[in-house]
Amino acid sequence: MEKLKERWGIEQNWQIIIILIVFAITGSTASFIGKPILNYLNITSENFGSFGYWVVRIVLLFIMYQFMLVFFGWLCGQHKFFWNFEKKMLKRIGFKRFVD
Repeated sequence: MEKLKERWGIEQNWQIIIILIVFAITGSTASFIGKPILNYLNITSENFGSFGYWVVRIVLLFIMYQFMLVFFGWLCGQHKFFWNFEKKMLKRIGFKRFVD
């Protein structure tokens, strides 16, 4: 537990629980609202084919997840952790110039 706290730069054990809850809520929410958004945009497997539909869905869920992660982190008082997490992730996928 201490290694995790040190790695994540947090001080209290309850922060780990809050962080894990935020990850769970964000993933569930992104998955839950993804299909209605795709339906609203008229993106279906009939229009895009099965492969194209899933590619669009995964990209959409990934983008939504990033925004919601920072938002839910902010709601739970862990904005600093999740903003730093997002910056690190964006750097890893090639958006370093937009982060710094």
